Amino acid sequence: MVGSQDRWQDELFVACSLRELIPDDHILKRVNKVLDLSWLRSEVKGVYDEYQGRPSVDPGSAVRLMLAGFFQGIVHDRKLMREAQVNLAIRWFAGYKLHERLPDHSSLTRIRQRWGEERFKKIFQKTVEQCVKAGLVDGETVHVDATLIRADVSWESLGARHAEKVLEENSEEAPEPARRGRPPERESKPKKESRTDPDASLTTSCHSFHMEPSYKQHTAVDDKAGVVVDVAVTTGEQSEGEQLLDQMGRIEAVTGKKVETLTADAAYAHTSNYAALEKRGTDAIIPPQKETVREGRMPLSRFKYDAKHQVVRCPARKTLRRSGAAKNGWWYTAKAADCAMCAFRRRCFTEKLRRRKVLIVEGYDALLRARRRKQRWSHVEQERYQRHRWRVEGIHGEAKTQHGLRRAARRRLWNVAIQAYLTAAVMNLKRLAALLCLIFLAKLLRGKRFRGVRTCPERALIVDPTCAGIFRQAA
Repeated sequence: MVGSQDRWQDELFVACSLRELIPDDHILKRVNKVLDLSWLRSEVKGVYDEYQGRPSVDPGSAVRLMLAGFFQGIVHDRKLMREAQVNLAIRWFAGYKLHERLPDHSSLTRIRQRWGEERFKKIFQKTVEQCVKAGLVDGETVHVDATLIRADVSWESLGARHAEKVLEENSEEAPEPARRGRPPERESKPKKESRTDPDASLTTSCHSFHMEPSYKQHTAVDDKAGVVVDVAVTTGEQSEGEQLLDQMGRIEAVTGKKVETLTADAAYAHTSNYAALEKRGTDAIIPPQKETVREGRMPLSRFKYDAKHQVVRCPARKTLRRSGAAKNGWWYTAKAADCAMCAFRRRCFTEKLRRRKVLIVEGYDALLRARRRKQRWSHVEQERYQRHRWRVEGIHGEAKTQHGLRRAARRRLWNVAIQAYLTAAVMNLKRLAALLCLIFLAKLLRGKRFRGVRTCPERALIVDPTCAGIFRQAA
């Protein structure tokens, strides 16, 4: 017999709670067991007037609405509130009943403006602390990488910035004349910026791809379970290598653990980073960049640097001594008499010069040790670097494909930073919820059988591959 369904549902009462209408394996229902926002009200109390104005949206409910949107890849407030109108799981997760009116989408915008970037950063850090307490973070190995976030601007909004040229033309002082015998400096190409979002900058992650207005997210991921332990957003022009030491300090501050091993790609292979990591006692698995060789110049790698005696020896075994300080190191210069009779003169420097001069930057000896070590990487070191490639780059892929971080939802640096913090918090909460599920399954495997529940070890490991090792320890 073919069944039929009456589509008129005009019942005034529902004989069950809203919680019972949501499946037990729903992500919001699982995350609700591990999400703790009891500290939030006292944190944001200072930005509201205690005696004037109408009551605001509950801080916990506002954050839960934002997190629920990021769990489903909804990053725009209008779309989120339209979805919350009909989505029972989002209503229940945020604490709104069926007959209660949801806040307007503009309320979430004002909340972000009122709270500021630092309070959302603290929400993310609280999830990291929860992961540390749950045993998902050991701090032994941390993977660091950066990715680009496309800014929310159009190509039509880009324009050349001529501010320096305009100021120079309108200046009362005449420009300083060029020195005799020195060619005039080449005029720099005007820089482009967006009129709608000046914080975004043109950059690219690949030389074969065109430049786009973007922001840069610097991410650090713990190796044990893929927990995001640090997130920072800068303009696209910022070098990721210059952010490494600041990241290390933030990681150890929030986790309370010393980073034993750090992996990163060649973009972090700065001489100062190698020297600083050696001083900290951190094992740096970072492949050095290839040395740039100028035409008509013998590469610096052919010169031997003696850090103990602070001298440099050229391929002809002549000594170069310190001749002056540079911005980030020292200049070492050979004697003109030594270079005049040298057999390598034509291959070492151009005919216009009389002697060879090389720059030895601070920490150059650490870079030499890193190059020698790269040639002798063991199987363990190669495996850790391979884990870096899929662990942290997998986090970036997850954030962009599942949680809407491929493109910025709003403009200005602080807004993009809030989006990155909430995205990282969502991914950490997913791993906490997966751990809770795995612990429950581990109890079942220990002999605590419940009626109507059947499981096996093979199926239990499929729940979340990132926590499979934790599950095996619990079981």
